[in-house]
Amino acid sequence: MPTNHHKQRENSAQTLIRARLVGLEGQFWLRFDANRCLTHLEPMETEIPLEFQENILDIAGDLLSLGGVDLQINGGLGLAFPEVTQTDLPRLQEICDYLWGQGIDAFCPTIVTTSLENIRRSLAVFAKLWGDPKRNTAKILGIHLEGPFLNYEKRGAHPAQHLQPLTLKNLQQIIGEFAPMIKIITLAPELDPSHKCVEYLRSLGIVVSLGHSLATETEANQAFARGATMITHAFNAMPSLHHREAGLLGAAMVNPDVYCGLIADGQHVNPTMLEIFLRAAKQPFLVSDALAPIGLPDGVYPWDDRQITVTHATARLDNGTLSGTTLPLFAGVKNLVRWGICDLEKAIALGTVAPRKALGMATWTTGKPINLLRWQGVDGTVEFSRL
Repeated sequence: MPTNHHKQRENSAQTLIRARLVGLEGQFWLRFDANRCLTHLEPMETEIPLEFQENILDIAGDLLSLGGVDLQINGGLGLAFPEVTQTDLPRLQEICDYLWGQGIDAFCPTIVTTSLENIRRSLAVFAKLWGDPKRNTAKILGIHLEGPFLNYEKRGAHPAQHLQPLTLKNLQQIIGEFAPMIKIITLAPELDPSHKCVEYLRSLGIVVSLGHSLATETEANQAFARGATMITHAFNAMPSLHHREAGLLGAAMVNPDVYCGLIADGQHVNPTMLEIFLRAAKQPFLVSDALAPIGLPDGVYPWDDRQITVTHATARLDNGTLSGTTLPLFAGVKNLVRWGICDLEKAIALGTVAPRKALGMATWTTGKPINLLRWQGVDGTVEFSRL
């Protein structure tokens, strides 16, 4: 629920003092106008003008961050994004509201491999909400298409019957008029050795993420050179690191221009490997990869024409294949702190600053409305509230 401070700042200008900001060094004062637009951001050593000294909130050295950005989430409250229809618009708004309550400012609804008909129907539904200016709800940044251009051998839980060859014709057939709304496409680069598809997607302004792939280090680097800038859920659905073949994962980790998505639930990647990865990778960021039952209790749920069993927030198919989680993005932040892998500020940055950088989004920028989270960590526990 919004705090009194949040309500106050919506209706009048406010100055925050002694705030530590995730991603910046030192303490700052910030000035917001009555529309929650950040008008001033200055080090505490800078004098606060007299006219800004009314309605002051002392943050007392706590960490403030922007809201979370989740670039890979497959559904929510029981609704799978590849299955949405026009009648689901109210439910989609409920999901946006739920994610806002989980600290998420914006997200990329992820449509996994399914039929062409389902993909395009889902895109048409999301077009109704994309760019909606509503306040106090999570915004839809654009769609993440995870598939259908994946390597059969690394398809994971994606249905084999709907995988497609990676060709310009197939891409254009799926994207069509929805190009402006598609933010990310996950594909296996080895399916198109010419990498013309990567170049085509970049020409449309779509971020190319490599995943569900058997790409070698050489193949990955070729795709990066043509414009791919991301990998999807590091370690999962790709070969592990090997001392004689770094592969897609190794190539991505050492490339400062490539952002590496990571699921920090402790199931998709072992905590020790998480620590090794975060020490080595140049540009890591967190994703939830949450499935439709996020926000619901453990149990058995439908998943396309199959079913998944969720136990302790981990989802698996009947054959045991790991298919996702039902934990929200900031559960990963809390895990990294609880496991002693990251300090609080670095962990928060992985879910707030890093995904914004991956999409070229601004962070601490004056002249625009921003939403703030206030973080506190005591004895290994991590809590946040909206300001």
